[in-house]
Amino acid sequence: MSEMHHLPPALFAPVAERFRALGEPARLCLLDALREGPRSVGELVELTGQTQANASRHLGVLHNAGLVSRRREGAFVFYEVADPEVWQLCDLVCGRLKRDAAAVLKE
Repeated sequence: MSEMHHLPPALFAPVAERFRALGEPARLCLLDALREGPRSVGELVELTGQTQANASRHLGVLHNAGLVSRRREGAFVFYEVADPEVWQLCDLVCGRLKRDAAAVLKE
């Protein structure tokens, strides 16, 4: 039996919010940049090519959804993945898409 099958109806909204947070390519790019560990906003901007304002906005969405945590060190804010299980979800979806793309290329 799946976890979703036994989820209380009141938890469907927070689950949907997490999926919405993952539904933006810029946020997925930020999460991927955090795979190696905590990074400052400046490092994330450099790694992703996003503007600081855009990265900060998307990091805020990820934070509100509980996917990343943040801590301040002086003038810098560092982000890290709050729930490492998000990698399982991302890997599951990305793996499926890779297999689908490979199958199309073989046709």
